[in-house]
Order: sequence, then structure tokens, then C-alpha cells
Amino acid sequence: MLSHEPIKFLLVDDIEENLRALEALLRRDGLALYKARSGTEALELLLAHDFALALLDVQMPQMDGFELAELMRGTGRTRGVPIIFITAAATDEGRRFRGYEAGAVDFLHKPVDPLILKTKAQVFFDIARQHRQLARQKDELASSAAQLRLALERLQAHTDNSPLAIVEFDAGFRIVAWSKGAERLFGWTPAEMIGHRLDELGWVPESCVGALMAMFSSSMADASHSRGHDDVRCRTRDGTVLECEWYSSVLRQADGTPLSLGVQILDVTARHRAEETRRLLIGELNHRVKNTLASVQAIATQTLRYTRSPEQFSGTFSGRIQSLARAHSMLSNTTWQDASLAELIHDQIDLGTVDPARLSARGPEVKLAPQTALRLALILHELSTNAIKYGAFANDVGRVELDWTVEGDRLELRWRETGGPPVSAPVKRGFGSTLIESSLKSDGGSAVATYSGDGVLWELAMVLGNPEPIPMPPPAPRHDITPAAPPPPASHIEGRRFLVVEDETLVALELIALLESAGARVFGPAGTIADALALIEKEQIDAAFLDGNLHGMPVHEVAAALSRRGIRFCFVSGYGREGLPPAFAGAPVVAKPFSQRQILDEAVRLTAREPNVVPLRAGAPG
Repeated sequence: MLSHEPIKFLLVDDIEENLRALEALLRRDGLALYKARSGTEALELLLAHDFALALLDVQMPQMDGFELAELMRGTGRTRGVPIIFITAAATDEGRRFRGYEAGAVDFLHKPVDPLILKTKAQVFFDIARQHRQLARQKDELASSAAQLRLALERLQAHTDNSPLAIVEFDAGFRIVAWSKGAERLFGWTPAEMIGHRLDELGWVPESCVGALMAMFSSSMADASHSRGHDDVRCRTRDGTVLECEWYSSVLRQADGTPLSLGVQILDVTARHRAEETRRLLIGELNHRVKNTLASVQAIATQTLRYTRSPEQFSGTFSGRIQSLARAHSMLSNTTWQDASLAELIHDQIDLGTVDPARLSARGPEVKLAPQTALRLALILHELSTNAIKYGAFANDVGRVELDWTVEGDRLELRWRETGGPPVSAPVKRGFGSTLIESSLKSDGGSAVATYSGDGVLWELAMVLGNPEPIPMPPPAPRHDITPAAPPPPASHIEGRRFLVVEDETLVALELIALLESAGARVFGPAGTIADALALIEKEQIDAAFLDGNLHGMPVHEVAAALSRRGIRFCFVSGYGREGLPPAFAGAPVVAKPFSQRQILDEAVRLTAREPNVVPLRAGAPG
């Protein structure tokens, strides 16, 4: 029954005047009176409405009041309706007994005393109203209980799924709640933790338990304190120590008395490590940049001192810088943690300074510290360069065997050349030999060269300064390496038309000089996107070398314009491939700094007859 509906009484009498009299007597606000002149009509109303009281005339034709009352008591819907009989006949004990047996709560005799009737009706009106109010309160309580249950279930779901560990302590610092997040983070189950004090189980190290409990006691005693934040080291079940942030809040009664202390715990171990790593990397970066610049300066000075002509200086200096740069890239890929010796060797092969078919390399897997890796990269470059100029790689049949072993913290390498031209100890030491010997001796290592008619043998020793290497079988041959070939003849690109798009003047001039020296015709350099697009539209171009970035702007528009015109291109960039336009991921890339061989090799590939235009990917600018 809705709260705004009136209370309903049923009046049953076969005489209309009696019904009107009762209606006039009982009419009031909040009360609806329904009238029926027969038992049948009354039953129809009883089935349609909920009545708080039924006033029944006893003597009615066809169905008297007693019969109607018995029918009401036999139906579940109407069984609880209170009945007052109104009769004009004398009432003996038998009739009274029958009335009460039929469910009557009272008898009134005609003529009815208005005061008595109104008083009795008021009682049932108030009872009905109170019943309705209680029903409404019951419904409200049920609704509130359902909402509270839903809120608690939602809170429990959030608590269980939260990455935070949620823990609640009572006033005695005993754990009274231990969430699923706490179980996932620390390893203990609620059954193992609930009921234990903060200073039990070794969850929080003893060194900080006292200070933490004192802090929490102060928070709970201070009525104005509601929330707090603390850094706490916690131990997991397996003994791992975690750096955590504790966000605490005090739950109080209305009078301010503390009930419990809730704590949300966030594991910040990874963040602290990342911050420490970042701090170290910034310092290391400054250090490495200065060291790298000093190394480049030294390489330039020493190379110039030991070379006889600008041409010789250019090739020698460029090779050393490339070797150093590739070692830097290798270390960057491992966040400057270490570098693999096998990768350093393969790097020389990739540069084209070593023919993989004529190099045998064997030894365990060795991880090199950053500075060690940089020194060894330069040493391997010098050994390879000397072998190409004077040793085993100076003819078509010579070979190099490179093997290494590890004893404790010392790495020992043997570089043995055989089958090359006859060699003898040099009369004058060059920069390469000086670099090899000095860089190893500075760290307690050694370098000894033995010259014989069959070739040179270098025996090198160096301190690793890092953990023991993991023994591994000799690396399998790399099938993706193309044996070194001589630089392509100029005639391969002679007369070809190239576009150079580069905003760095010196780099652009170097590219132009390399291409023109091979007989190519060069347009540019284009230093902006607008200049590049204008040249593409204006000139007949066979291929292009494209910088990955022009004054901070991406070059996808230029790459798209070249593709639409069917012009092959190659990125020349200091970025990795991830920094280039993703729609042209299939385009070749030459990394800066580059060598003459890399540029000319790529120029030949770009102008080869078979089509090799980079397709535009879906969504690429067009």
C-alpha cells in the first residue's frame, strides 16, 4: 500500500439510508469509505481493496453478515480484516458466539451510539495508520539495508581488486582487517595476520616498529588528526624488503574516541629504484658525454699525428668514430649495464671491416662493463683494420682465429692471423699499437704481439671488473651477414640523380661530396620540408637520402611525396628506427655517423633496376 493512499473502511448494509448515515458519521480526512448493499458486492470490493475495518450488517437478504464474515475468514487476502457487526436484533449468547467465531472483534446495536462508533473506528484508523507507517519504515530499512549491502560489496570488491594493501588496526595495534591486496603484496593470508600486533611476525622490521607505533599512538590520541603519510620498509613472507608508503586515517566515534586505524600501503620499491637509476644515469650521462668528447678529441689528435695525408686521416678517423658509436648504441640498448663480447665481434662484421667467412671466433659468453666494452671495441677495430691493410685480410686466403677464455676476473684473448702476406715487427709503432697496449695496461691488463712469417699473434689480457661469465657453447654462425665486398665502382651510380634532404650543413656537404665523387648528380641540400617538397615536384630524381628530422619537424610529408612519385629513399638519421615515421618502417636506414661505404652501397641499392618503392601504410599521410 502506498503511503499517500487513504485508510479504507468497508460499510455493508442492505439499506441505503443506513449506509448514508454511517458515511456521514465516519467521514474524515485520510479515510476512504466504500459501501456495499449485499454480501456479493462486498466480496467484490474486498478482492479489489485492502480494508482496515469492515462494518457488517448482520441481517441481509441472500447472504447475512455471519456468512460474509465466514467467507472473509476463509480467504487469505481478507482473513486479517477486522470486523464489527451492526445489528438491530436482540443478541443472545448463541448469536454472539457465532459472530466471534466468524471473526468479529465487536458488536454494535442499532440505533448506533455515534460516540461509541466514532471511538471504535478511530482505534482501527490509528492502528491502520501505524501499521502503514511501520510497513513504510520496514521498507525503508530493507532498502537501506540493501543499499548498505551493495555499498559494502562494492567497497569489498574495490578493496580486493586494489593494487594497494589495505590493513586495519584496533586501538591496541592488533590487525583486524587484511585485504586481498595485502595478501598479494606481502604473502600472508588474513587468517595468519588478523589478531596479531604490528610488532609481531616480523612484517615490519624491529628497527622501525617502535617509532611507527609511537607515531600511530600520537595520531589516535590527537582528536584533530585524521590522515597521515609515512615511509615504511616492510618485509614479505619470503624475506624480501619492500619500500612502502603508508597512508593512514583514524576512524573515531562521535565523541572522538578512536575506534581503529586504517592504512593503505603502496609498494614504491620500483619507483625508488627508478628514481635512483635516473639520478645515477644523469650523473653518468654527464660523465660519459665529457669522456666521449675527450675520447673523440684524442682519437682525432692521435689519428692526425700518425697519418700522412687528409685522405688517410678521413678514412682512419671515420672508422674509429663509427666503432665507438656502435659500441655506445649497444650499451644504450642495455641501459648502460653491460655489453656482450660476441656482439662486439659481430659488430665489426656488420661494419664490413671483417669477412665472416675468414674469421673464426670462439669462447664463452662474456658480459663487459661499459668502459671495458668501449675500449675493447676500439681494440677490435684496430686489429681488424691492421689485418685488412697489412695482415691476413690483405689477400684472398688469409684467416683470423679469435678465441678467448676467462680466469677469475681476467679475460684473455688470442688474435692469430695466418695465411696472409709475410709480416715483421714494425720499425715504428703506430697509433693502433699504442692504443691497444695503453688502454689495456691502464687497467692492469697486457698486450703482447708476436710477429712471424705466418702472421701476427696478439695475446691480450684485461680485467673484467664484473661477475663471472656464463659458459656457453661457441656462437652459431650468423646467416644474415653478407661477406664484405669492395666499395662499389663509381660507374654504378654515375649520372644518377640524387636528392639530399638534410638540415645539418656539414652532414649535407659530406653526403653531396660522397655522391658527386662517385659521378652522381645531386640536388639540394634541402634543409626544410617546403624546400624538399619543391625539389621533388620540380626535378627528375632517381633516389633520395632523407634526414629523419628537419629542425624538429617529422619528415613523413617528404617520405609520402617521394613514395607517390615512385622515388626510392633512405633515411640518414641519428635516431633509431622507432624515431622515424612509422608509416615507412620498411625504408632502409643509415645511422649517423656513417661511412663512405655505407652511403655508396645504399646509393647502388636505391638506383638498382628492380622496383623497391616503400609502400604507404594505411593511415599514412598522402
